[in-house]
Amino acid sequence: MSPRARHICYFLDYGALSLYSLACALTYGAYAMPSSWLNSNLHQLFVPAAAVNSLLCTFLSCYSRFLELENPRLSKVLRTVAFAYPFFFDNLPLFYRLLLCSRGSFSCGQEALSVNHSYHLLCALLTGFLFASHFPECLAPGRFDYIGHSHQLFHICAVLGTHFQLEAVLADMGARRAWLSAHSPPSSLAATVATMGLAVAGNLLIIAIFTIALLRAPQVCPLLQGTQSESLGKAKGE
Repeated sequence: MSPRARHICYFLDYGALSLYSLACALTYGAYAMPSSWLNSNLHQLFVPAAAVNSLLCTFLSCYSRFLELENPRLSKVLRTVAFAYPFFFDNLPLFYRLLLCSRGSFSCGQEALSVNHSYHLLCALLTGFLFASHFPECLAPGRFDYIGHSHQLFHICAVLGTHFQLEAVLADMGARRAWLSAHSPPSSLAATVATMGLAVAGNLLIIAIFTIALLRAPQVCPLLQGTQSESLGKAKGE
């Protein structure tokens, strides 16, 4: 695969991940909100803010690829922040419910979290740790190239986390739907489709802009010389 094609595939991957973060916000906004947040400004702005976050996520992660060779550390930081921020924002309702239930004097009631929420958060934190640390191959380079590589463990944790997240959302739907219907108007299908449609269009526009910039870049551009590891390999060969 050519460097241009590889970068474009990454752009699309980043766009899909940012839309996943918006889908999480749509779900949590409908079923996971703490009782004290219902119908508040935070509740009303939660999904629109998540839509903006998805655009910011795609922009920063795509831009980070242009810095990969010239400033790999900044590239890594930007990409990590691009995905960590939407995660923490989307999970604010869960963190708040968890905080309330951790107080011994507070009766959880509708704020009670499914154990699957805890499993999901644990897997998500492990996923972020593996992405940022490159553990375990950072301890023994070359020994985990085929089995046990951080990227393999990263995807395993991500898949498990998504499974637990879906189970947790289903548990919230079953336990809280009637109560939420009595205390807050349900989200309309039209508003949900419109929000997701605008986010898809915005993400595709950002991807198109970076793709055009990539296609117009001269062949000598560092971005088109392969990854940092590939460049080091070529230098050693020479």
